Amino acid sequence: MRGNPSDEMRDRIRGARRWLVLTGAGISAESGVPTFRGAGGLWEGSRPEELASPEGFRADPARVWRWYRWRRELIRGVEPNEGHRAIARLERCVPELCLATQNVDGLHERAGSRNLLELHGNLLRSHCLEGCSAETTEDPEAAVPLCRCGAPLRPSVVWFGETLDEQVLREAFARCERCDVCLIVGTSGVVYPAAALPGIARQAGALLIEVNPEETPLTGLCDRSIRGPAAQQLPAWMRECGWEEEPTPPAGV
Repeated sequence: MRGNPSDEMRDRIRGARRWLVLTGAGISAESGVPTFRGAGGLWEGSRPEELASPEGFRADPARVWRWYRWRRELIRGVEPNEGHRAIARLERCVPELCLATQNVDGLHERAGSRNLLELHGNLLRSHCLEGCSAETTEDPEAAVPLCRCGAPLRPSVVWFGETLDEQVLREAFARCERCDVCLIVGTSGVVYPAAALPGIARQAGALLIEVNPEETPLTGLCDRSIRGPAAQQLPAWMRECGWEEEPTPPAGV
């Protein structure tokens, strides 16, 4: 079942009520966001622990902030692609959809996705290094911006050596355990614990569909693997499944 879907699979997709979509760096790479791996990746020429770890931040917080501000400017200069938009449209077409993303660029939210779990945080947000909950305004001129309590601010992303937010991860696992369809888009399938989510969905009896230009370690689990970029393949797949137009709002809305 790697090629075109059977009528039985199409009926199962159309009848699915609970969806879990897992996305990785590949979908944002199509918008021009560099990936962490491969030629031209963000880590090329730098050691990850120097720029994205608690140890690196303690050693040279100003250097880390320069790099993250460069990344923020890069993100602000790109737009969601048709893959991001197709997932947002799918959320409006099905009864229940949760999007768990490994990406920190905020492009899914900009595309219109609402039920969103950001597994690795959000690059465009910051929080107090000491855990202060006070609202603060980040000074763009400061080499190292400070919280109102005086402690340094840091980007709200998961660094190497850190664990994912327990509440977010617990919600992602719970969604996998009860989903009818798990759609896997643009992820290498090697970064855990996110890479474990499709296996949990499979054990729960979900239909697994992968969209990726290349085979991944998750391919063997999938009922269908669609080869190609998400910006092309996801809109085509939605039309194939019968979701060609935006759903009509209920009367009176």
